[in-house]
Amino acid sequence: MLVIGLKGVFLYDDLVLESLRRVYGDDVDRFLEAISLPGKRLYVRVNTLKVSADELIDRLRARGLKAFPDEELPEAVYFPVEGPNEVEELELRVYVDKYAAESVYIGSNLYAPGVVDCDARIKRGDEVSIVGPGGFVVANGIAEMSCYEMKRRGRGLAVSVFRSVFRAPPLRDLPEFREGLFYPQSLPAMYVARVLDPKPGDVVVDMCAAPGGKTSHIVELSKGRAKVIAFDHSRSRLKQMRENLRRLGLERFVEVKRADSRYISVDYPMLKADKILVDPPCSALGVRPKLYDVKSYRDVVSAAAYQRQFLSEATRIAKPGAVIVYSVCTVTIEECEEVVLDVVKRASRKAVLDFIEVQRFSRGVGLEEVVRVHPHIHDHTGFFIARVRIVE
Repeated sequence: MLVIGLKGVFLYDDLVLESLRRVYGDDVDRFLEAISLPGKRLYVRVNTLKVSADELIDRLRARGLKAFPDEELPEAVYFPVEGPNEVEELELRVYVDKYAAESVYIGSNLYAPGVVDCDARIKRGDEVSIVGPGGFVVANGIAEMSCYEMKRRGRGLAVSVFRSVFRAPPLRDLPEFREGLFYPQSLPAMYVARVLDPKPGDVVVDMCAAPGGKTSHIVELSKGRAKVIAFDHSRSRLKQMRENLRRLGLERFVEVKRADSRYISVDYPMLKADKILVDPPCSALGVRPKLYDVKSYRDVVSAAAYQRQFLSEATRIAKPGAVIVYSVCTVTIEECEEVVLDVVKRASRKAVLDFIEVQRFSRGVGLEEVVRVHPHIHDHTGFFIARVRIVE
């Protein structure tokens, strides 16, 4: 395995690096550095069935937060990300998993589920350093629990962060979050439902729906007047999705079903959809900020095979003229262009790629119809979006 040390630690084998070079060539180091850092903006999507973007911005600004409308998407609001800042290496330390580290890195408070280990001497009120995988100190804060409580409770606020490497509002602690006025979501992910373009009266299927970010956006764009059916196989992720929909006040607009949607045409033979979203598990190589990551080329190949199954099944439940949108938060050609081209070519029904009219980002690698987001160019999560139309 090859260890690459930039702002983060990436253990990628030679074939993963070669796969990245197929996309980025000599710019692969710029890409790797970009994914180890947060973007300059932290985005949320306004729940337009509850509040307008202007109203939400006014509320946030009234409490001293810097919030701004996106230049293109009316439902997108962003907060500037400040930093980098110097953080101290304190004697008392709390060690966290990569997901907690990446949130705390940009100013979120630390909650007990993210704690891996801690100094046994820590008691409530102590100043502590929060340390992520690879030994990076990502923040300093005040312990809200003793070390014993952090490890035993498994829930609740563990450390209130007062200084982090980068700083943005702790979104999940805001009252507007609890009231369901917004959903934290990257800007590229917001374009997915926009490209799908759900309309009132459409039957819309989200095949890999949990935790519900894109599903809830579909509801909002269709003003709650589309029939939205959301599938996922994970009980824990479906529980999280139901909680998100309840918080947003959208649960009555979505039929949530636990199923492996790779076999949806067999399990639900009468289901036919106008719009289908396929946002399957992927290697997540485009996700940022990434402080620590381990990937082998086998992970990429396995993910691509898995993704083909979902996209192929989507063609079987599509009505004539239906639209299928495929999206992944990764950047390898194997999981992006090759998956889409292979499924379109092998589909039992005539399918074509639609040109996506999004000018903000880049076109695909050798494929003009699709959209790519490059972290080091666009300063967002690495992303891929394609739209397939069933002709007959």
